[in-house]
Amino acid sequence: MPERPSPATTDTERPDAVRAEGLTWQYRGKRIVDNVNLSVPAGVVSGFLGANGAGKTTTLRLMLGLTTGQGSTTYFGRPLAQWRDPARIVGVVMGGVAGHPRHTITAHLRMVAAGAGVPDSRVPQVIERVGLTGTADKRLEALSLGMAQRAGIAQALLADPAVLFLDEPANGLDPHSIRWLRDTLRQLADEGKAVLVSSHLLAEMQQLAERVVVLARGRVVAETTIEDLARLGAEVTLQSPRAGELAERVKQLGGTFTSLDDGRAKIRGVDRFQVGDLAAERGIPVHWLDEQAPSLEDYYLSVAEEEFRIS
Repeated sequence: MPERPSPATTDTERPDAVRAEGLTWQYRGKRIVDNVNLSVPAGVVSGFLGANGAGKTTTLRLMLGLTTGQGSTTYFGRPLAQWRDPARIVGVVMGGVAGHPRHTITAHLRMVAAGAGVPDSRVPQVIERVGLTGTADKRLEALSLGMAQRAGIAQALLADPAVLFLDEPANGLDPHSIRWLRDTLRQLADEGKAVLVSSHLLAEMQQLAERVVVLARGRVVAETTIEDLARLGAEVTLQSPRAGELAERVKQLGGTFTSLDDGRAKIRGVDRFQVGDLAAERGIPVHWLDEQAPSLEDYYLSVAEEEFRIS
């Protein structure tokens, strides 16, 4: 029987499928990856964010053992080399699909399946899953960028791995392909897989990922969930002829209150539901109440710029 990782627990805290510790790699005396610690929980799409050249791809290669450096990475508690069937542990997509340009999608996937000990019957299943059934006999050299990305994901899924790494999978994709990629990765996470997606496309990551890790100059500088980002950084705009009467109570709740003109105020640290309840309790009329969550771009730029300033 093929060796498989143990099933995920039912704890409220999702278990870490992958844990990297102290990853370090240098080139010509310069640290490209600098003591990176990174965890990838099961059942979640995690975004690995950073500018081009931040060290994302090198970090992934270190985690996979494709680049030799310092530190260690475990998959369900073991180094990848200690699993008898590593293809059943982690699938990887780096730049679409690589194979003989004259091979068809089907022929290429059959060849990869044979090398991984996966039966041929799995090939049409993954082809259907990525939406390439109608073009399964198309040669790799004739694939568009979006089709190549789908074929790469099909290849990564051949052995039904518990972990999936994707390096900049949305680069150059049209809106339809991006929507498909987003839906597919969410479905895989819902099935319990640990999904790690590296990207510099921040707007897309805000819609795709549940949690994000930010890499700048080879170092992890921040980590948060999209839910926490929206909750803790939201800004509420209130308009009321008696807006100032809420200032003290907002501050008592740990928020900030800034008076503007026309009876408006900006409130941070207290959400719109709390503000509305506070106004209702005091009989304060509210003419306008709006809440804007910060974008992932705002968050990224704030933590990345701080890193650049202190480096």
